[in-house]
Amino acid sequence: MTQSTPLAVIILAAGKGSRMKSNMPKVMHKIAGRPMLGWLIESCEALNPEKLIVVTAPHMDDVVDAVSPHHVVFQKEQRGTGDAVKPALEELKGFKGRVLILLGDEPFINLEVVKDMIAYDGISAMAVSLDDPTGMGRIHLDEQNFLKYVVEEADCTDEQRQIKLCGTGNYCVPAEKLESWLNQLDTDNAQGEYYLTDIPKIAAKEDIKTKVFEVPIVNGWGINNRFQLAEHEVYAQEILRKDAMMGGVTFVDPNSVTLSWDTEFGQDILIERNVYIGPWTSIEDNVTIHAFSYIEGAILEDGAEVGPYARIRPKSIIGAGAVVGNFIEVNRSHVKPGAKAKHVSYLGDAEIGENTNIGAGTIIANYDGFFKHNTSIGKNVFVGSNSTIIAPVKIGDGAIIAAGSNVNKNITENAMAIGRSRQENHAGWATQYRYIKKEQKKREEDDD
Repeated sequence: MTQSTPLAVIILAAGKGSRMKSNMPKVMHKIAGRPMLGWLIESCEALNPEKLIVVTAPHMDDVVDAVSPHHVVFQKEQRGTGDAVKPALEELKGFKGRVLILLGDEPFINLEVVKDMIAYDGISAMAVSLDDPTGMGRIHLDEQNFLKYVVEEADCTDEQRQIKLCGTGNYCVPAEKLESWLNQLDTDNAQGEYYLTDIPKIAAKEDIKTKVFEVPIVNGWGINNRFQLAEHEVYAQEILRKDAMMGGVTFVDPNSVTLSWDTEFGQDILIERNVYIGPWTSIEDNVTIHAFSYIEGAILEDGAEVGPYARIRPKSIIGAGAVVGNFIEVNRSHVKPGAKAKHVSYLGDAEIGENTNIGAGTIIANYDGFFKHNTSIGKNVFVGSNSTIIAPVKIGDGAIIAAGSNVNKNITENAMAIGRSRQENHAGWATQYRYIKKEQKKREEDDD
């Protein structure tokens, strides 16, 4: 393929997810926090196609949203892969070049092999060799190792089922021939469907050969159930963790850490065991994430320290050098540089100023049962342990909140707030209390 060769891509994504035992379209099931279709589209975009067309089923609005801004067409009835390509023909009118046809449930294509497929003048077909080819169409080669025909498993003889070379369903064809070949497909098969895999037989009548391009299983392996989805997740995580480590991240136990497809990492980052990092997360240089922490949709700035057992929820920022420790939950909050919250607290809808200390057991009560409210805590504030800050409230720089306080009013700069009931001490009452309780217990034991 030369740089000037026009390319169009058709992705078949009309599967309803019935084999996944799901009401969700199959291609919307996620791998590393991203729909499997998104992985495939990203790879296709790297090929710089003139057109990228996704074929889906009516009423799959989430697929349409995920594909935007690319073209979407609809297969009204599911009558096989050959029939699924036909709705895309209208988008290809006047197009001259190569058409790459891919299955939406095979997210991890090998771009180098795909480029070779595009460069071949005839039909190119992707294949894998499997020890257990159950469920796959078997590829028959001629004496010159060109594809002779593909037999879907439902149509295989016992002898054909022993063939290990299988089609992945991915093809590249000349655009000017595609419509003619699709119109020659028939349903004379066990499933009564139009098979895209029959196109090589039709093309052979015109002396157009089909070349087979074999790929590793991970690059041509479809997802038809949740077990296979989980196996693809394992593969994706291995790739993501390797990329992170090569970029400057240390994992104490890599296999125990879960990453997302879009996680952004700086350098000199340490991540301990059993950490989950969800989508839309950015982790800057010198950050430490201790074991059993859960982070999603957040920014951890240079030198921040999180965990163990911390949860950082979306729209949160943990500032440079800030510490969010054991059993802390941060939600839609900005913990500014140098601030610390080390033990058992909830910080929601809050701005916490530089070098402020949040004592153990502090709760920011941000929800009144109907609306969320914001709290602003200035810099160099000391919040005593077991305090409840009832939003909305503003706490000025340098303020001190006494331990055990309930705060529901603004606190001015450098003021001390004490919001708790007055303690009363009564001499001798403990001795009298114990005597009364012992006598009560004795009477209960005598009654038994």
